[in-house]
Amino acid sequence: MQPSTDIRRLLEIMAALRTPGSGCAWDLAQSFETIAPYTIEEAYEVADAISRRDLPDLKDELGDLLLQVAFHARIAEELGAFDFGGVVEAITAKMIRRHPHVFANARDLPPEEIGKLWSRIKAEEKVAKLAAMPDTPARLEPVSYLDGAPLALPGLTRAVKLQAKASEVGFDWNDARLVLDKIREETEEVEAALESGEPEAIADEIGDLLFAVANLARHVKADPESAVRRANMKFARRFRHIEQELERRKIPLGQATLAEMDALWNDAKALERAPETVNSAASVQDADPAST
Repeated sequence: MQPSTDIRRLLEIMAALRTPGSGCAWDLAQSFETIAPYTIEEAYEVADAISRRDLPDLKDELGDLLLQVAFHARIAEELGAFDFGGVVEAITAKMIRRHPHVFANARDLPPEEIGKLWSRIKAEEKVAKLAAMPDTPARLEPVSYLDGAPLALPGLTRAVKLQAKASEVGFDWNDARLVLDKIREETEEVEAALESGEPEAIADEIGDLLFAVANLARHVKADPESAVRRANMKFARRFRHIEQELERRKIPLGQATLAEMDALWNDAKALERAPETVNSAASVQDADPAST
């Protein structure tokens, strides 16, 4: 079997892997539940490639993510539920339905009206879906306006989704600086919990603080997951500088003092800022006709 740009080749490969007797034993043993963690992992690897602006890697990671869709669709097809074509039909129908300003008669809407229209269509879809559900115990549970933010989402991402839903009905601050006040309040409550020494109370207050920080990110249109990934990369880069400098000085990592490591951390920060300083100085020089 040869590779191809045709999506049908991927579906043929997935079917071959799942064919009893001649397929792959590992692939045959999988289910929705066992594959789901890999699906989440692949989505994160796509985000990582984007954050690194590594386009060749992004191509590969998008392929890995597409494989996950094909895998789930194949399992569903074997169960007689739906197939890959059904997945494509469902998403194309949804995109056409949710974009009447492109594909129907709601053209020339300003961006804020497009957002309201999108929310209204999603709400109508939810009502229709609930109406079609059988009267099971899950169907009869009270419905919340916040439904639709899956529990499996990363915590900060789900926090933003919950906050955005509440904002749609007016439960929100209209100024990011008010969110900063809330963060300060939550920080004080963390401090009080630390004084109590109760682990559960401390964890609860830290959760409230993180929720408030996610809210600030939403208000300034920053994705908190992307922001914390960048912070993680920055921390790892600076810590690597500490390791390299200690190795150069022949000081074992575990034997360096906090003061020594802190000084090296500050060196790493200064080195990161140095190119900006040089570039800024060069720009000023270039802009000054009298400079030589």
